[in-house]
Amino acid sequence: MVSAPLDEAAPQHDIDGTLFLINRQWRVSKNYIPELMRQAEVSGKVRTMQVEAAAALEEMYAACKEEENITLTTISGYRSYATQRAIYNRKLDSVGSKAKADEYVARAGASEHQLGMAMDVSQKGRSNLSTSFARYGGGKWLMENCWRFGFIIRYQKGWEDVTGYEYEPWHVRYVGKEAAAAIHDNEMPLEHYLLLLRQERLIDIIIGEKVME
Repeated sequence: MVSAPLDEAAPQHDIDGTLFLINRQWRVSKNYIPELMRQAEVSGKVRTMQVEAAAALEEMYAACKEEENITLTTISGYRSYATQRAIYNRKLDSVGSKAKADEYVARAGASEHQLGMAMDVSQKGRSNLSTSFARYGGGKWLMENCWRFGFIIRYQKGWEDVTGYEYEPWHVRYVGKEAAAAIHDNEMPLEHYLLLLRQERLIDIIIGEKVME
């Protein structure tokens, strides 16, 4: 029997951790509001994130400015359940079907923005979110370097069947530097990384408990 805490063996279920998994299948309740929120000291619109993520975002933006002389900006950070529901409903009204709306917008409770760990990023002079961001200097730099600061491009091209979302080169998710480096090096979505991590941790726990017997 494995007696170690669930969070250690399955970090994707630890709502207070940096690896909590949220997607179309795994959701959070309308009552969930992350703690330790603050405004990141960067340029842009909605800049609210959890403290650790906000600090990492500031470090990343400063590095982009220093290395490429490009000013990254924020479009949208933390969103409440109610805000996400309103965004989804507006998209639903504009496209006319839930199937179409689901391709582009997360339903309430299924958005990483509710965790306070995600940020939609742009660069100065370009405020619209589109896949063309990947062709600009800021988008290229973000794709190549965000892992250094603990972020991943969450919804990459070719991963749609796994993540459940269309390609979004502007959407970064904070997972911590160790996880971000592993995901970057192995070119895998967060879902696949968490499966591998869970297997590794379960094996370590079982071996450790056998040694203690």
